[in-house]
Amino acid sequence: MSGASEPLLGSDVAVGRDVAFGAYVVVHDGTSIGDGCSVGDHAVLGKRPVLHPRSAAAGAVGALRLGERVSVGSGAIVFAGASVGAGAVLGDQSFVRERCTVGEDALVGRGSALDNDVTVGARARIQSDVYLAAGCVVEEDVFIGPGVVTTNDDTMARHPRGEPPQGVLLRRACRVGGGCVLTPGVEVGETWRRGPW
Repeated sequence: MSGASEPLLGSDVAVGRDVAFGAYVVVHDGTSIGDGCSVGDHAVLGKRPVLHPRSAAAGAVGALRLGERVSVGSGAIVFAGASVGAGAVLGDQSFVRERCTVGEDALVGRGSALDNDVTVGARARIQSDVYLAAGCVVEEDVFIGPGVVTTNDDTMARHPRGEPPQGVLLRRACRVGGGCVLTPGVEVGETWRRGPW
């Protein structure tokens, strides 16, 4: 394993102090990694999207930004243009697409996928094997159980040209139980209960 722990860094990559890399990590051009981050084996950071020519997901993609103390699990893929807040955890084999925002101290569980343009608020908890479709908004302190699936297109790609997909909106501190399927435009209301949770 000699040399295996050294990450493969692209050009203009900024790596903060006390960053720990696992084996066979790839960090693409322009990525910024904050102080105290941990990146697991075989993780890929700053991957550029490859889209179908007619994809509605096209748009400007900047560089990946990881805040301080972010933990990226083994085999995770985090695309260019995403932003991950301080103290967030991206579980093993998680998948975070371009233009996603993951808030401070949020958790994205093992094998969960955030499609393009998803927003996850601070301290949200997304359990294992969750799929958040493009355009979903998850506000602060939300809990999403394992295996939840969201959808954003009732027509299955037969909507009028220029009509954007309609993501799910999960309001502050709401709870979604495991295995739920949430259809386009669903809004789950805010929870007013004060902690402890």
